[in-house]
This record gives sequence, C-alpha cells and structure tokens, in this order.
Amino acid sequence: MAQQAYVTETASGGSAPERRGSRLRRVAARVTDGWRGDPRIWRRGLIVAALAVLLTIVMGAHAYIPNSIGNLGSLTETFLPWLGVFVPLLLLLALVRRSATALIAVLLPAIVWLNLFGGLLTDKAAGTGGDLTVATHNVNADNADPSGTARDVAASGADVVALEELSAAAVTTYEAALASTYRYHAVQGTVGVWSKYPLSDVRPVDIKLGWTRAMRATVSAPGGQLAVYVAHLPSVRVKLEAGFTARQRDTSADALGEAIADEALERVVLLGDLNGTMNDRALNAVTAQMRSTQGAAGSGFGFSWPASFPMARIDQIMVKGVEPVSSWTLPQTGSDHLPVAARVDLATGS
Repeated sequence: MAQQAYVTETASGGSAPERRGSRLRRVAARVTDGWRGDPRIWRRGLIVAALAVLLTIVMGAHAYIPNSIGNLGSLTETFLPWLGVFVPLLLLLALVRRSATALIAVLLPAIVWLNLFGGLLTDKAAGTGGDLTVATHNVNADNADPSGTARDVAASGADVVALEELSAAAVTTYEAALASTYRYHAVQGTVGVWSKYPLSDVRPVDIKLGWTRAMRATVSAPGGQLAVYVAHLPSVRVKLEAGFTARQRDTSADALGEAIADEALERVVLLGDLNGTMNDRALNAVTAQMRSTQGAAGSGFGFSWPASFPMARIDQIMVKGVEPVSSWTLPQTGSDHLPVAARVDLATGS
C-alpha cells in the first residue's frame, strides 16, 4: 500500500523530468488564454503599430528621404540593415501589450527587411573555381604594426592586393614585408597595389581632392588583362550641427565613376575604401555600373568597419566584366578596418 502511494505521488507531483513539448504547450496555452475573448486586443498597442508602420515606410521608401537636410538619406542608407533590429523589439512590445493590431503591423517591416536583405543571409559562394583572388585593406595611417598587417594580408593568398591610407613613412615597410610574395607593385599617393602578375599602364586617378588617393593599373593575369582601380574616397562625418557631412566624398565618387566608365579594358575590378555602402545613393556613379562581389557571391553582410565591432561594409570589391565566385572578410589586423577579399573568374566574366 505504501509502495503504491509513492508511485502515484511521483507521477502526479512533478518530480519526474518534464517533457519539453508539454512545457511549451502550457506556456503557449497561458498566453492564448490571456488573449482569448479579450475585446481590447484590437484596440491596444496602437502606438506600437504606428511605429511599425513608420519603420516600414523608412525602409521601403529610403530612396525618397532627402539629402538636402544633413544628407539624412545617405545616413539612413548607410546603416539601413540595422533598422531590422527594431523588428524584434516591436514584436516584444506587441506581445507585452497583448495587441493583435500591433502584431499584424510588425509583419510589415519584417517583410520589407527580408525583401531588402534576406538574400544576404544565404551563402551565395559558387564554391571552388575562379582564376584570381583579390583583396583590399585600409591599413590605417596610424597602424602600430604595419609589418604584421602586411603579413596578415599576404597570408590570405590573394594574387592582387590593394592597400589604402598608406603613410609616407610606412610605404617602405609594406614594400619590404610584401616583396617576397608580390613581385610587382606600384604606389600612387596614399594608395598602392601589389600583384603576383605584371603591372602596366599605372597612373593616378583624379578624384577631385587635390592630392592622390586613387589609381589604376593593368594586371596581366593568366586569365587575361584586368584593369584594377584602387580608391580611398574622403571620409564622412556625423555632426549634430551639420548632419552627415559627405559633400567631398560624393564629388569624389562621381569623378571615380566617370573614370571607370571611360576605362578601355572590358574587365574591371575596383578595390578600396569607398566610405559608403552599396545602399548609399551618393555612390550611384560607381554602383550603377559595377557589381559588389559580396552581394553577388558572399555570405552575410560582410561588414568591414569598425574592425572591433563591424557595423557597415564601406570597404568594397566591385567588378565589371568579371564573374564573382566568392567573397569574404579577413581576420582583424592592426587597422580599424577589416580586410576584404574575393575570388573572381576572368574567363566567365568576359
């Protein structure tokens, strides 16, 4: 009799392990029981619903946000992917408020965000293949370990490497550190290109700055000749009194776009720190005629800046007449940017 009582108590008292499915069902039941029969679920949470609609409008109509006021449109487009962070927050608020109206409204920005960036969540790399690997890195003029940074970039296995923000004092250090891996190199102003294959027709590119921060060179790769552009567009600043100040960057982007449009070679690769994302309309002169390797063949957003907590991809590899095969970010170096790399197929692109 005592033994029977013990068994009964164990089965009904909950001392035995509880099944996970049963626990989840009870939690769901408590939530739905609180909502069932509540006539206010459609009247509560109107503020949350309004915020969801506003977020939808900002993401869906970002191209119509004017730049006339502090370049607000470009600022929004630079950090546009991060607006998706507000979707789960609004969802949580809708659940807390027990509002069916808010829950339905939150679906709107979720759908728009997935439409804009859902494709970046998958791995689009074609796997093996390609005949040339390229990389670019803003090495930071204040880099305390240029030799280490150079070795890290060379270890990527890239056939062609572009470096930006080269200080005059550090150029010889980079040349010495990369000499054993790259037989050919050229430096113009604060940018340079290192290559395993011969370089020719090296010249600066005028991006309306008054000093050289862009260049082009012809790389004679096994897959054919390739025009390589290296650019470091002017920095932008976010100021309370002036907003997103980017006028000089925008002017330089237009000049760079014109130079690339006039390029005689069919195959073109642009490597560099553009201080802007592919979503930023101010870079249309460039982005309208070239493809991002990250967007075409990368995995994820490929954020490159700041290196300690990347929030935007402002370091770009873009191509024209070349087929991207894969694209990725490299490990952090002594710079405040992450290096980025891509594998391309010259034969397919042509």
